[in-house]
Amino acid sequence: MRVAQMLMVTASALMLSGCMQQPKTTKVSSQAEGPIKIELNQVTPQESKGTTANEGKEMVFEVGYGKNGVGCIGSTFVEGVTPLGTFKVNAIMSQDRFEMDEALIQQSGKTKSYLSENLFNNMNSIDFKGDGETGEYGSGYISLTPAPSTPQPFTFNKYDGIYRWYSFAIHGTNDETRIGQSITGGCINMQNKDINKLIRSINLGDKVVVTSKQPCNR
Repeated sequence: MRVAQMLMVTASALMLSGCMQQPKTTKVSSQAEGPIKIELNQVTPQESKGTTANEGKEMVFEVGYGKNGVGCIGSTFVEGVTPLGTFKVNAIMSQDRFEMDEALIQQSGKTKSYLSENLFNNMNSIDFKGDGETGEYGSGYISLTPAPSTPQPFTFNKYDGIYRWYSFAIHGTNDETRIGQSITGGCINMQNKDINKLIRSINLGDKVVVTSKQPCNR
């Protein structure tokens, strides 16, 4: 009986050990759950919106898009045109977070430390509209690259002498009256409170699908 009892205790310990290991494979609830879907409305821009599962709940947010319309799937990005298609996240930037694909860091010619400390602040210090206002990316910037890859003009460069990253992106804004309008330089803009939520949950490689209720025109 004593041997049998010892075997039962050992078996119970092994079962308990296995249960204790299970949380290591549990998905963290704060991570994005599935792709971000953005649907543009070229007839009624204020009805353009994005949806994603965030922290176990559906997150719905308003968006604005390019002042020159919507580009077809597989098109090359041009000023003022928001391309349709499937994209993956290749950089995430805010005051509190910096992540970037290693290949992009190598392409930049800078260290990750330099980019983390300077890149988003540099980009947000530029007055693109020439109206004396800066901070046009608001509180966050999520860079997107087409999947599958197609040739794009996205580069690290200088604008008015300021080192920056140029890409198609989802970002915040310094003027939330611009949300829900066809008014951007081609990127998708959204309210800062919403971009902040995405910044906390999104990861490199996550999928973003951009569609339109109407046909592309570029």
